[in-house]
Amino acid sequence: MDVSVIYAFIGFMLAAYAVIGNDSVQTLGTFIASNIRVFKWYWLWLAASLVLALTLSYGWYTHDGDISFGRLAKIPPVEIQWYHAAAPAVLVLLTRIGIPVSTTFLVLSVFASTFVLEKMLIKSVVGYGLAAIVSYILWLVLAHFINEKFNLVKREHRPYWRVFQWLSTGFLWFSWLSHDMANIAVFLPRQLPLELLVGAIVVLSGWLAYIFWNQGGKIQKIVLEKTGSRFMRSATFIDLVYAALLIYFKELNSIPMSTTWVFVGLLTGRELAIATANRAQYNFGYVFPLVGKDFLKMMLGLAVSVALVVSIHYLIDPGMGE
Repeated sequence: MDVSVIYAFIGFMLAAYAVIGNDSVQTLGTFIASNIRVFKWYWLWLAASLVLALTLSYGWYTHDGDISFGRLAKIPPVEIQWYHAAAPAVLVLLTRIGIPVSTTFLVLSVFASTFVLEKMLIKSVVGYGLAAIVSYILWLVLAHFINEKFNLVKREHRPYWRVFQWLSTGFLWFSWLSHDMANIAVFLPRQLPLELLVGAIVVLSGWLAYIFWNQGGKIQKIVLEKTGSRFMRSATFIDLVYAALLIYFKELNSIPMSTTWVFVGLLTGRELAIATANRAQYNFGYVFPLVGKDFLKMMLGLAVSVALVVSIHYLIDPGMGE
């Protein structure tokens, strides 16, 4: 067996775990937090796995076997080397200690030229800023109608909000997968045969089962620390805004971006808006360390990503930097 095939398999398995373990919590974290006391974890997993299978099948069918939804158009196929597989290994390590590193930067950057890397970084920074601004304005308006510090949904209305949240999570899960599957698909053929599609769905569903069983893992703490994130009404609003932002950037161009940065930006703007609208009951001394900690972790993840990418582009394989 060709050694590049072995590296591709290792890279795929590690990237699959890292993407599901790190990035999927952005999408499913509020869903897990607000439903885990109501439903068994395997029912939540089954619903998420069904959307996963349908999304990958749809992308495979509409993009001629490409489950990345065309997000790899700027990154040509290459023969997988050991350092390509090393990138998701580092990502797994960072995920295990709870650092919300960008999967896109760490995984795709080792395949991309420095020109594409620059475009990815610019798009991600814009995504963080836009998400923070949009969520700040939106939650300032929402604060006049609802108080997200408390779950004040009337008991008779809760079944309806439960349905809304499941639908919004399904929509967000689809939107997110159409972005971040590129981080996994980069280790696979661009035109995937049916048997590999089925294999990918099985592997991803398996890792997804572990995440639901583990209730999101350490990255889930970023979600649980935020005001009202366990409440299904709050989770519904977060999911809808996040999905809308992802769709906007997906339609903007085919350059990959960090969905992690968009998610952290959204939570930052939301938390600041809630604090602004509830100054009497909310301590800003609590908010700034909270959002600052998330930002510093994000910067640490970026620093590791850039260090790894620069090492590969200019020391291990200088031809990639061109």
